[in-house]
Amino acid sequence: MMHDLLRFRPIYQERIWGGRLLETSLGRELPGRRPIGESWEIVDRGPVQSIVRSGPLEGQTLRFLLERHPAELMGPAWAPERPFPILVKWLDCRERLSLQVHPPAAEGDLEPKSECWLVAETAPGAHLIAGFRPGVTRERFEAALRDGTVEQCLHRFPVAAGDALYVPSGRLHAIDAGNLILEIQENSDTTYRLHDWGRVGLDGKPRQLHVEESLRSILWDDYAPEPVRAAPTSAVLADCPQFLVRRVVLGKGEIGRAHV
Repeated sequence: MMHDLLRFRPIYQERIWGGRLLETSLGRELPGRRPIGESWEIVDRGPVQSIVRSGPLEGQTLRFLLERHPAELMGPAWAPERPFPILVKWLDCRERLSLQVHPPAAEGDLEPKSECWLVAETAPGAHLIAGFRPGVTRERFEAALRDGTVEQCLHRFPVAAGDALYVPSGRLHAIDAGNLILEIQENSDTTYRLHDWGRVGLDGKPRQLHVEESLRSILWDDYAPEPVRAAPTSAVLADCPQFLVRRVVLGKGEIGRAHV
């Protein structure tokens, strides 16, 4: 039974910056009419659980399967109580996300969060924001936060479908408007929001900022990181202690073949 392909029900999340692109681009049936910014595809975080959607294990949670079949799913050394290490989600970024950073592992007991973005679809003129422009210092950036010119300090660059970017913990970043992204990340949900472009949340109030926490977490020498651009060749897109993401280009007749 553990050799069957496991397919999970998506868990949809309302976000002020989201839209309805998962309906048109992925053929999903979304709930309600509110903006859906995230679809959590694989998750094992306490009460938030992926649930098998079909087959003999339909209705079982990922946590249930890991507790009862750890060796079959994850290998002989996997402890049953250990959470699934990766969280996979779709992001429909109809509007720009907040400027944010995830804490590094050294930041107390908080969960670090490194992630990889795979750009699936873009609107004309779509960009990403990651790291600083060359020469920006911490002093200049903090002054820009105070006087409202923070965007002048940020490295912003155009992207297209097929591009990928690794975002380690500590990298200042934001996803710009017009991106549909598959995100592969550590199993963490710790995010510090540093700047929100004057936006209000779904409740009509400004969203909480975490300025001091962000300033403690930022990699200050992170200048002008560039994505791995789309190409008709296989390539490693992200390689870190938490995960390896690899693009595999299939030849004619290779669809469905396993690549390891």
